[in-house]
This record gives sequence, C-alpha cells and structure tokens, in this order.
Amino acid sequence: MSVNRRGFLTAGALATPLLAGGSGIAQATTEAVAPAADQLAAQEWRKLAGRRLGVLSNPTGVLANLDHIVDSMVAAGVRPVAAFGPEHGFRGSAQAGGSEGDYTDPRTGIPVYDAYGASAESLAGMITKAGVDTVVFDIADVGARFYTYIWSLYTAMAAAAQVGASFVVLDRPNPVGGRAFGPMLDPAFASGVGLKPIVQQHGMTAGELARFFAGEFLPPAKLDLEVVRVRGWRRDTFFAQTGLKWTPPSPNMPTPDTALVYPGLCLFEGTVFSEGRGTTRPFEIIGAPGVDWRWREALTALRLPGVEFRETYFVPTFSKFVNQTCGGVQLTVTDPRSFDAIRTAVAMLVTAKQVYPGLFGWRPDLAIDKLSGSDRLRKMIDAGARVDEIVGSWQAELAGFVARRQPYLLYW
Repeated sequence: MSVNRRGFLTAGALATPLLAGGSGIAQATTEAVAPAADQLAAQEWRKLAGRRLGVLSNPTGVLANLDHIVDSMVAAGVRPVAAFGPEHGFRGSAQAGGSEGDYTDPRTGIPVYDAYGASAESLAGMITKAGVDTVVFDIADVGARFYTYIWSLYTAMAAAAQVGASFVVLDRPNPVGGRAFGPMLDPAFASGVGLKPIVQQHGMTAGELARFFAGEFLPPAKLDLEVVRVRGWRRDTFFAQTGLKWTPPSPNMPTPDTALVYPGLCLFEGTVFSEGRGTTRPFEIIGAPGVDWRWREALTALRLPGVEFRETYFVPTFSKFVNQTCGGVQLTVTDPRSFDAIRTAVAMLVTAKQVYPGLFGWRPDLAIDKLSGSDRLRKMIDAGARVDEIVGSWQAELAGFVARRQPYLLYW
C-alpha cells in the first residue's frame, strides 16, 4: 500500500479490511467502543504476524483486560524485534521532559530504544539497527498540540519513510472529542511541543493525524501507511462515554478530567503561576503565593460556559513553589460540550494579570510562545486586550484548519 504525498486519499490507499468503505469516514453507530489493539488482539495479532515489528508505545498501549500490547503479542507468538519509548518512557517511569533511555525490557527481553527527542534521522538509524520492517504506533493522545506523543508519531513516520519501513497506527479515541479549538502554530515558533502547523486543540485521533501528517507535511517519498480504526467511536464522544478504562498517559495526566482542561490550562506552564504540578489535580488547580479569593470572584463573574471555579489553597510537592502555600482556583468542568478549555485559559490569564499585576508574569524563557504557537497571545494580553478580542484573533485560521483536515478524518 504505497502512498504519495497528495495522491493517497483520492486513490483510497488507506482502506484496509478494518476500514469501512472507501470514503474514509466512519458511519454513525451505537456499538461498544473498541480500540484497534483490542480488535487485533482478539485475532491473536495475525494481521501483524510474519513482520519484524518495532512498537512505539507506552503504558497506554493496553487492552481492555489491561495487558500491554507488547506482552500480548509475545504471548500470542508475534514477537516484536524492538520497542520504542516516547517521553516518560516505554513503561512510563520518567517524569515530564524525561525518558528511560535504551535498555532491554526485563519482562520480554525485547530491546527498547529511547525515541524521545530523537530526530527522524536518528530514529531511522534505530529502526535500521533493530531490523524493523514495520513500525506500530499505539499511544493514547489527549488532543493538544503541545502533548509530545503526536510529534513522536510524526517523527517516526518520517523515519519510516526514510528507510522504507511500513507504518501501522492502532487508533484510539480522542478523549476530549473531535472538535478543534484555538490558534494555529506559526512555523517560526516550532519546537518539541509543536513541530508543524496545527491548531492548539486539534480534535483528531492519532490515526487521523497520521493521515494528515502524511498528506500535508511528509516529503514526497512514498510511505506505506495503514490506520486500523477504532470501532464505535464518534466525534462527539468524550472519554467518560466510551466505557474504556483510563490509563494515565503521563504522570501528570491522572484522570479524564485532567485531559478536558489540559489543552488550555497547560498554557500556565509558560507563566510564573503553578499549573498544579506537585498536587493531586495538575492543570485543574492553578495558583501562586499571594493569590486569594479575588481571582475566583473575577472568574465566576465572567460566567464562562461549562465550568465552575472553587477558591483553593495548596502546597506543591515538586515543580514550582515546592513546599510553599499557594492560593488559586480549582476548575470543575460541568458541561464538556459547552466548555472551551482554551477560551477558559485565556480568561484566566487575562484576569490573573488584571487582579494580580505584581504577581502574574511570563516565564523568562518565554515558553508561553512555544505553547501558544506564536508571540500573539502574550503580546495581546500584555497590551490589555479583552478575552473576546484575543479568541477572535485566531478564528479565521481555525476555520481554515478545520476545512483542511476534513479529507483526513475517519469518524463522524
């Protein structure tokens, strides 16, 4: 199934026995949600038998019975020749910005290569060294541009294209649904938390992103790409409605509630305020020493849809303000369908600057620009722009992205 940069969609080259029809769009269904991995495991992984597999995965690559897919493959006699670990590692033991390095997995004896931060060229070298002919990707994403797993996906696809390896995505639901929100990345601000221009909350599954990456960003070399679809998932479905078990995709993503707020509230990583790391509710709790009840009052007065705020005090155990008492707010999402995490975060940034001009500020390294995708958000807030003005500034580019992604979508 060789595909080129622009022709693969019209040729129907991504159709597989598990992809319904040739349109690339799943029909509406009420059947139970079944990730691709569970479907292949039920067939004892016969679809992948006879290949020299290299599996890019992490603790979220699990089946309904919570067995890891690599362990399940080995038990079925379909033994990968290598595994690749993204940020936090293949088995998930590393904190933010870390990985597990290269090692031999003690359970299976399979060599594990550290893919976090690897370039396409260095990852291509790992694929060649391990003798991989098919790269399998199975990682649960949370739908935000700055969550690094989607860029591990892109880099691995580029590496596979370089060495002529096949690429198979075992798709999973997007836990925050299929709608897109937020600003587009300016390529001048590309980084490890945003390599290519997509919007902040992309509203796509990993399989859909793989199709988008192949058609829009990869060089015109041929790529043997296959997406094995989720069965029974719809774009208007949030994780709580899937019936699936939540496996934290990273140490600071403990619950589906975290995922709902993360595409917006992660922007506080680019500020001097704590984003709640070192608490039991990261990204749902935001604050700093000196913040008091006034922030909650200002936010409540805005009547933002789908969210309520609670005045809270907390003492982080790591990251910002370790062992210092912070005041702030805790978010509770009351209606995921009307909640806009990015608009909510913008409102919180604007009011924090208004209420606490002597406390609020940006990190000196201007990480906010990489997270938001340009210097626009920072400059507009510093200039005193209103929330509606800021959010309105990216609506045209958001609409353009929604139209551009349409041919690559797999689910209604």
